[in-house]
Amino acid sequence: MAYDCISLTRHEMIGIVTLQRPQALNALNHQMIEELEQVFMELETDEKVKAVIITGEKHFAAGADINDMLDFNPEQARAFSFRHCFARIEAFPKPVLAAISGFALGGGLELALVCDWRIADNTARLGLPEINLGIFPGAGGTLRLPRLIGAARAKEMIFSGKPINAQQALEYGLINQLADDALAEAIQTAEMLASKPPVALKLAKQCINQAFDMDGVKAIEFESVAWASCFATRDQREGMKAFIEKRKPEFTGT
Repeated sequence: MAYDCISLTRHEMIGIVTLQRPQALNALNHQMIEELEQVFMELETDEKVKAVIITGEKHFAAGADINDMLDFNPEQARAFSFRHCFARIEAFPKPVLAAISGFALGGGLELALVCDWRIADNTARLGLPEINLGIFPGAGGTLRLPRLIGAARAKEMIFSGKPINAQQALEYGLINQLADDALAEAIQTAEMLASKPPVALKLAKQCINQAFDMDGVKAIEFESVAWASCFATRDQREGMKAFIEKRKPEFTGT
C-alpha cells in the first residue's frame, strides 16, 4: 500500500515506520493515524518482520495537528482521539521501538509511550504541553506516563506542560537509552530482539500489558498459563537444548 504521511522500509527482519510530515513537525492528523493503523495491520501479518521501529523525519512528532481540532465539539474530539490506533500499537504482538529525535510532544509522546522500548538522542525534547491549549493528554498519556515514571513526575509534566530533555527523560525512566544516533541504536536493539523466540516475546509482552489491568492473583495465573504454553513450542526445546550444549540457539518462531 502507498502511504502519504508515513513511509515503510525494511531492514532485514525489521520494519521501520517513518512519520513524514516535516512541514508540520510530523504533527499527527487523521490521515497519518489511519496510515499508522494500516501499516501495523500489514506488519502484523508479515512473517519476515520480527520487530518494528517508529521514528520521524527530523522530529519524532510534535503533537496532534491543532488546525484539525480548533472547532471541535466534545463528540468530534472523542472521535478524533488516537486511542484506538495507539491501543493497536501497544498490543502489537512483536516488539515496537521508538527512535526519538527532536520533538516528541503531546500525541507524539503518547505514541512513544505505547512502544515497548524508547531510544532518544541529545536533540530530543519530550513533553505533554496540552494544558497550555486548555486541554490535557487524551490518548492515554494520563494512564501510561504515571505507570512509567510515577504519579508525581507525571503530574509535574502534565500540569506544567514543560518539556524535558533527553538526559532528564533517561533519569525519569521515560526512555530506555540515550544514544548519539537514535535510529542506528534502535536498529541495533531491534536486531537483538529479532533474534529472540517470537512466541515467548509475544506472550511476555501480553503478560506485562495485562498485569496492569488485573489484580495480582489473576495476573500471576495468566502468566502461569502463558509460560506453560511456551513448552508447546519448538523454540523452547531449542533454547534449552542450546543452553545445555553451550551453543547459540536458532529460533524459528514455532
